[in-house]
Amino acid sequence: MKAIFLYDITGFMAAPWLEAGYECWVFDGQHTEGVNREGNLVKVGMWFYPDQIQEHAAEISTMVGPEVVFVFGFPECTHLTVAGAKHFAKKAAVNPQFQIEAMNLAKLIPAVSKACQCDAWALENPVGVMSTLWRKPDFMFNPCDFGGYLPMDDMHPVYPDIYPGRDAYNKGTCIWHGEGFQEPVRRHIPPLHRANPGWARCGGKSLRTKNIRSATPRGFAQAVFEANAPHLRDLV
Repeated sequence: MKAIFLYDITGFMAAPWLEAGYECWVFDGQHTEGVNREGNLVKVGMWFYPDQIQEHAAEISTMVGPEVVFVFGFPECTHLTVAGAKHFAKKAAVNPQFQIEAMNLAKLIPAVSKACQCDAWALENPVGVMSTLWRKPDFMFNPCDFGGYLPMDDMHPVYPDIYPGRDAYNKGTCIWHGEGFQEPVRRHIPPLHRANPGWARCGGKSLRTKNIRSATPRGFAQAVFEANAPHLRDLV
């Protein structure tokens, strides 16, 4: 069985699926161009364009093939989050369609799900205008809500100087999902940081800063896997 992860540079969301033996296809323009296979991990360096969503979805479906059981995506939030609202007027003066285009890129996730005939899909974004441009999120969470899925001695494997172990911090995150997606069970731990350390400790607009701020909470990734992996759901 296969799982697809879109706009994903860290691979954190795919990690538990990969460990369980699923074939994981991870798409992001920052990966090396083309299809790069490392066992069951397939990294695809591919950029997406807002006026080609259906074409992209069809291409991905053909590339990955049958038996897709899960699709998750992390679309760019820069043009959608309320944190950037002070820049919206300036952006609109340059491109009046900037938010519509960003919303189209987010809609690639359900489009890929449909093309792959898989109704277990979800996407994440911060609080923002997606609620008005599309629909309200299905649920919201903070990373610390799922920190209990990580061991007591956990340290962040990539950004230990930014994020505390066990995802013990707040970062309001919204999830939109399809009918086949199951909301994971929360295992809350007290946050060490009331504010998102990705914002507090990372200034500027560099690609590295964006990658840090958008890093997937690993406890959430594990929780989603346990709630949605077919081989585990069949045991419930």
